[in-house]
Amino acid sequence: MHLTLRQLRLFESVVRNCSFTRASEEMHLTQPAVSIQVKRLEEQVGMNLLEQVGKKIFPTAAGKAMYGAASEILRRLDHLKDEMETLKGEIVGPLQLSVVTTGKYFMPHLLGHFLQQHPGVEPRLKFANRARVVERLMDNEDDFVVMGQIPDDDQRLVSHPFLENVLGFVAPPGHPLAGRGRLRLQEVIRERFIGREAGSGTRQAVDRVLDQKGLHVEPYMELGSSEAIKQAVLAGLGIAVLSLHSLQLELDTGKLVVLDVEEFPVKRRWYAVHLKGKRLSLVARTFLDFILSESHRVLPG
Repeated sequence: MHLTLRQLRLFESVVRNCSFTRASEEMHLTQPAVSIQVKRLEEQVGMNLLEQVGKKIFPTAAGKAMYGAASEILRRLDHLKDEMETLKGEIVGPLQLSVVTTGKYFMPHLLGHFLQQHPGVEPRLKFANRARVVERLMDNEDDFVVMGQIPDDDQRLVSHPFLENVLGFVAPPGHPLAGRGRLRLQEVIRERFIGREAGSGTRQAVDRVLDQKGLHVEPYMELGSSEAIKQAVLAGLGIAVLSLHSLQLELDTGKLVVLDVEEFPVKRRWYAVHLKGKRLSLVARTFLDFILSESHRVLPG
């Protein structure tokens, strides 16, 4: 069989994503181009490697064998590239990261400072909800991931705390609770509360504090991102608990205020997390060292 690395990479992407469309987006090719290369691979093998069930693509028995081999070959090539870069001492090449959505307020700044020092690095940054980031973590799809709440199955994981994540109640400056001192939590949660969806790190942190006080809040609205919640609070729709990292501009300009609430602000940490035993590339190790040592200098707020 005269297989090419290009065919293996495309086939691996199609199987992993269960979709030609997603694979074409990931590989920055048209869908017909991906389909042609996979078809040529099937012609080399002499068997169908994929089958469509509903709207998803799944590997056949032969496809599963090919996917296992392709994954191992590509993984070995990545390790070889890392070893060559380490021997040369050059900090160049890809850096694959997944970050929970709230991290978009600080991770691009950290990455920008890092790239000023190491312009040969090729960042591949994905922002997703916590469930998707955990999924990518367990599937070992990234060099490491960044999140504020580590999964319970932490025996399999190595986590590196690197930045304080402060969560506080926020409201528009004209809200009746704004400017009042030491508000009781029972009083605050009677207001229209705008929260993240169940399962998000911020939601879990808030629920934990409420559980300790024997309290429960039924959100007035549930939104899927911190940015959407911030805009809702700015529009006067209610109050919310948000990471203060995401509010620097609004707090500085007086568009939002932090409420003085008992048990808040809640101070958590951001973590860089990867599977135990994972061999980080020179690029990933260097960036990890950078955020561990330089985050507070780069992000003084």
